[in-house]
Amino acid sequence: MSDYSEYAALARQLAERRRAGERGAAAEAERRRNLHAAADYLQHRLTAQGQRLDQLGQAIGVPAPGVPTGPAPAPATVPAGPVTGPAAVPGAGSVGDGGPGGAPAGGAGPGAGESAGAAGAPGRPGVGAYPQVGVGETKLALPPGAGGVPGPRPAETDPTTELELARRYADESDRHGQQAELLAQRPALLPTWSPVARALAVYAGCAAVAAVLMVVMVLASGVGLVDGFTLGAWICAGLPALSFFAGYLVLGRWGRPAMVAGAPPRYVHLGFLICFVAVPVAYVAYLLLFRLLR
Repeated sequence: MSDYSEYAALARQLAERRRAGERGAAAEAERRRNLHAAADYLQHRLTAQGQRLDQLGQAIGVPAPGVPTGPAPAPATVPAGPVTGPAAVPGAGSVGDGGPGGAPAGGAGPGAGESAGAAGAPGRPGVGAYPQVGVGETKLALPPGAGGVPGPRPAETDPTTELELARRYADESDRHGQQAELLAQRPALLPTWSPVARALAVYAGCAAVAAVLMVVMVLASGVGLVDGFTLGAWICAGLPALSFFAGYLVLGRWGRPAMVAGAPPRYVHLGFLICFVAVPVAYVAYLLLFRLLR
């Protein structure tokens, strides 16, 4: 009975170990699947980030990095020269050779016509376990550190930790990418202003410059350099049209965000109203001020 109970306990122990091994293998397989899924997800994220960065670079005029197309570097060649090491082992003869390194053909040995080798002929001249370096020969040097104790092996990295670090870096890259996109959606001219306020400021500034030119032309007309018809044409049509087109071009050049597709809003009707009203109103105001000062 004692033998049967021992066998039963051993069988139960083996069954428990087998089930534990199966559970461990299943857990390891599940862990590997999770690691592969996380790695694939990070790979997709990094690919999308790379494409988005290429788009941002193209928007600001930076070409996308490509594969280098230059010629491949030439492989390193070993300079040709005489061999400085020992070309042959001194004292080593061929089998059955009657030279100084081999046993004579009829000498004693394990068999007829065979050489006993260096171990079979100790003390003989010209025969040794290792070749002796002669005069003028170069010894074979080992690389530095090859003859010492090998260094410690690097510690194995945990894939879960590396994936977590990669995920954190990807999150940081997403945050910086969003900030770059927000900055790219702002124009270079008055970036913190709204589009309507920016257009109003640009057209008003151009109309102010046109009003200054109008005052100059009025003064030139007072001394006889410009006649009345030319002055009226420039005040009613020429200067307002120039100020309007100047504001239109300024908004198209410096008022366009880098990441906005298509033409930016230029508020043509608002600009036309401001420019074609501001210059004549400025002329009327100049006349009223001149009459009041007189």
